[in-house]
Amino acid sequence: MEMNGGNGDHLSAILVIFGGTGDLTHRKLIPALYNLVIDKLLPKNFTVVSIGRRNISEEDYKKGMYTALREHSRNKVEDKQWAKLANMLHYYQFDFTNQEGFAELKKYLDDLDQRANTGGNRVFYLAVAPEHFETIVSGLHASDMTKKPNAWSRLIIEKPFGKDLKTARKLNNKLLEVFDESSIYRIDHYLGKEMIQNIMVLRFCNSIFESIWNNKFIDNVQISLTEKLGVGSRSGYYENSGAMRDMVQSHIIQILSMVAMEAPVNLNMDSIRTEKQKVLEAIEDITPGFLRNNVVFGQYGKGIIDGNPVPGYREEPNVPKDSNTETFVALKLHINNFRWAGTPFYIRTGKRMGTSSAEIVIQFKNLPKILYFKDKEVQDPNLLVLRIQPNVGVFFQFNTKDFSTHNGIIPTKMDTSHYNPTQGNTPEAYERLIYDILRGDATLFPRWDEVEAAWSFADQIIRYRENKILNFPNYDAGSMGPISAFELLARDGREWWNI
Repeated sequence: MEMNGGNGDHLSAILVIFGGTGDLTHRKLIPALYNLVIDKLLPKNFTVVSIGRRNISEEDYKKGMYTALREHSRNKVEDKQWAKLANMLHYYQFDFTNQEGFAELKKYLDDLDQRANTGGNRVFYLAVAPEHFETIVSGLHASDMTKKPNAWSRLIIEKPFGKDLKTARKLNNKLLEVFDESSIYRIDHYLGKEMIQNIMVLRFCNSIFESIWNNKFIDNVQISLTEKLGVGSRSGYYENSGAMRDMVQSHIIQILSMVAMEAPVNLNMDSIRTEKQKVLEAIEDITPGFLRNNVVFGQYGKGIIDGNPVPGYREEPNVPKDSNTETFVALKLHINNFRWAGTPFYIRTGKRMGTSSAEIVIQFKNLPKILYFKDKEVQDPNLLVLRIQPNVGVFFQFNTKDFSTHNGIIPTKMDTSHYNPTQGNTPEAYERLIYDILRGDATLFPRWDEVEAAWSFADQIIRYRENKILNFPNYDAGSMGPISAFELLARDGREWWNI
C-alpha cells in the first residue's frame, strides 16, 4: 500500500465505532487498524472506542479482538504491535437505542479526550444495521457531540445507503441536519482496492492509453464482478437487496464512473468526484425499450461448485420457496457524451458463478480485414484487462507473428497481474479508507450527488424487475449465468470475456 505522510500527529482523533462487537469490526476494522499501526500511519494521539451492548469487560473485549486479528490480519500478529493497538482500544457498553445514554457517552468521550490529548476531534463509524443510522445520528446531535470549537467531527456510513432513491434522500436529509456534506463519508470498500485506484493512474499517466481511451478505438467495455459463493447466512439482507442493490447500484456504478470519466482539472477530491458525476448524468435514458432489450436478471438453481453440490437460492436457509430476488444481473448501456457515444458498456454480476473474479475488460476495435487479416476468419482483438481480484494487475493482449510458422499470427499476452487471495472485501481496502478519513480526503467516497444519480438509474431497473414475471431459477450454480446474458452480447456479434 502506498500512502504518503508521516505519523500525522495533527490528525489526532477518537474513532468511535458503533457496532464494536459486530462482524465488520472483527473481520475488517480492527485488522485494518492493526496494520495501520504496523505501517505507522495512525496519529500519535489516537484512540478507539468500540461501543457494544454486550456486558463484557474491556479486557475480555481485547482478548476477542486479538483472536479476530490472528484470523483476519494480512500481517502476522506480533505482541509488540498488538500492544500498541491494545493501548488505544477501549470498550464502552451502551444500548444506542436509549437516547438518554448519549449524554453519558459524551462525558466519557470528553474525559478520554483530555487523557489522550486528541483535540476534540471525532470520527463516528456506524458499523451497524441501516435501520439504526438515524437513531445514532439523532443521539449524537441531541447530546451536542458533533460540534466542538476548533475541532472536527466526521461520520462514516456503511452501505446500504438507503434501499431506493426515496429512502436514500430521507436518510441524507437527516444526516445533513447534523453533519456537513464534507464530513459524511459513505464507504464503498471497492474504491479502497488498489487496482480501482490504479484506473486513473493507468489512464492519465500513460499517453499510449489515454490517447485511445474513446469510441474511436474502443469497441466495448465489460465490467464483471462474479463470485462462487452463494448468499450463505446473509439471506435476510439479500432478500431485501438482490444483486441490483448489493452490487450494481454501489460498486459497479462507481467503477463505471472511474473507467469512463474525463481527466479532472486537478487531483483535488471535488474535481475527481465532479467528473465521476458527469458520467452518471450521461448514462442513456431508461426507456421501456432499454429495459426490454438490455437487462437480464437471473437466479441460481442447484449445481456444482469446485466439484461439490450446492443448493439453489430458493433452497438456502430463510429464503422463500417462491423468491423472485435476482442473484445475477447483466446490462448493456451507453454513455451519451462525446468520448463514449456509440460504445457499449456491458455489465454483469452474479453469485454461484463458475469463477470468482472482478475485472474490467477494454476491447479495442478490430483492424480492417486486409493485409494480414484478409485470409483469417477470426481476428483476435487487442484487450486491456484491469484485474481487481483475485488476480491483481494489468493484462494486455496484442497480435504478433507466430515464429513457428511461415505466416501465422497469434495473440501474445503481457500479464503483470499476480494472484492475491486477500483482495476480496478485506482489511486492505479499509486501511486505505480509514487513513483517508483521518486526513479528510474524501476522493474515494461517493458524494451525495453520485449516490443520488446511481439510485435514479438503479430504481428504474429494480421497479422493472419487481413488475416482471420471471422464470427463476434460470442458471445452474457453477455456470456463468443465464443463456439470455450470452444472447445479450451475441446479438451485437460479441461475447463475454473470461480472461
